[in-house]
Amino acid sequence: MIVVRLRAWRMGVRSLRLHPLRSLLTILGILVGVASVIWLLAIGQGISASVQRQIEGLGADNIIVRSIKPRRDTEDNQAARGVVKYGLTRRDFERLQETVPTIDRALPVRELRREFRRGSYLVDGRLVGCTPEYATVTHLEPDRGRFLSDADVEFKRNVCVLAASVAERLFPIEDPLGRSIRVENLYYVVIGIVKDRAPSAGIGGSLTAQDFSNDVYIPLSDLWARIGDTVVTRRSGSFEGETLELNQITLRIRSVASVLATAEIVKNTLAEFHREDDYGVTVPLELLEQAKTTRLMFMIFMGIIAAISLVVGGIGIMNIMLATVTERTREIGIRRALGAKRKDIARQFLVETVVLSIVGGLVGVVVGLTCGPMIEVTRVLLEGAFPAAMQNLPEVIRTVQPEIVGWSIPLAFGISVGVGVVFGLYPAVRAAAMDPIEALRELG
Repeated sequence: MIVVRLRAWRMGVRSLRLHPLRSLLTILGILVGVASVIWLLAIGQGISASVQRQIEGLGADNIIVRSIKPRRDTEDNQAARGVVKYGLTRRDFERLQETVPTIDRALPVRELRREFRRGSYLVDGRLVGCTPEYATVTHLEPDRGRFLSDADVEFKRNVCVLAASVAERLFPIEDPLGRSIRVENLYYVVIGIVKDRAPSAGIGGSLTAQDFSNDVYIPLSDLWARIGDTVVTRRSGSFEGETLELNQITLRIRSVASVLATAEIVKNTLAEFHREDDYGVTVPLELLEQAKTTRLMFMIFMGIIAAISLVVGGIGIMNIMLATVTERTREIGIRRALGAKRKDIARQFLVETVVLSIVGGLVGVVVGLTCGPMIEVTRVLLEGAFPAAMQNLPEVIRTVQPEIVGWSIPLAFGISVGVGVVFGLYPAVRAAAMDPIEALRELG
């Protein structure tokens, strides 16, 4: 029995070698399908993982409350001189700490657009009033010197920490530590520099993208005391302004299990004292769960698209094998006349389709594993040919790094073999069912 089966495999391979170009084109169809499964799932996994990492970077045990400037201001929010008051307040910060027992720590933040000067050097950036915990929450790593301390906040010291880019532009030659920079008419002594940090993408309706490259960090208490809450912009003899006490409050919850319930309490508490549209609550845990669900749906969708490629390859196998049955009518007649049974004929044709599928599947897996390098080469070529179009793509698309999904390899290979068997059955059965008498007539 084993000898018979080995002979069938040898005959199947020999038959395929008689038509190398046709066999190669058939294998190519399976190869493309298998590689497509691996590539599409790898790209989908890379994009999903990037989004999930950004959300996880916000902290699954955090709740982020951020001020939002209303698009339409009511009369109550507009002072006579055009100063608009909105957003989170110091009292909100205190109220949340006092009334929500599951909050472990609360981090207040105030941000302003300002010009930073040192002699003739100028940088337009973001002035961030914060506390020492800000570095931990936003993953800022000190490069030289130190970050802000509790003593800096308590005594309202006029000290600052520079982002690496700001330090390079304001102090291209000198060491910034111990020197001063000017923020409008105020001076701050540089006590530290933080390493470059990648921008964060906008996540959720109330959390906008943040670029940390042009930041200067000062004690929040100093910002409140020396700059205040009201910012006025003068234009052509008139001015407009806004009063905002806090841009953001990050709440760290004692237990991840309490995050969603705490978020509801925070929303209800703020709703009593605020307009609906001047603040937003972002819960990274909710976003993370949504991202996981979206990732699963995305992977299924990509897998279906890739599976269609395999089905097309299977149809190609069936088409080729049906043509082969017609061409080899004489061979089938002679083998039947010499004593070959129907199952022997069916086995031979089925072996040929399985061989095509296995070879195509193996080569497809090898090609699929080159996904990362090929994506990188394609990205470089597109950036050179279409730089403007590439810049307009979302950051997550431009920087995606495919991640091979382990189970996609056996899945794709298994489907390729299954497709070969399924689509090879009909030609094999048709060949086996051929009347030997009619087949032998072809000899004439």
